[in-house]
Amino acid sequence: MSLTQLAVILVVGGLAGWVAGILVHGGGQGIVINVVVGILGALLGGWVVGALGIAVTGGLGSLFLTATLGAVILLSILRLVTRR
Repeated sequence: MSLTQLAVILVVGGLAGWVAGILVHGGGQGIVINVVVGILGALLGGWVVGALGIAVTGGLGSLFLTATLGAVILLSILRLVTRR
């Protein structure tokens, strides 16, 4: 992974985390946590898609969708774990 690819994943993942925080009702953990979860979701989503053999060739749109889905899943899990 090049430095440019990593930078794109960080930016897109951060935006995806922000969007996921809005989409997951009650799942928003604050902007910083949402952005971190978005970045982790982008990395996890990319790994899962690659492991499944799915070619993501749609550019930033596909990356954003994959990152957002990964972040929504991670935020949902985080919400379940931290529920009081």
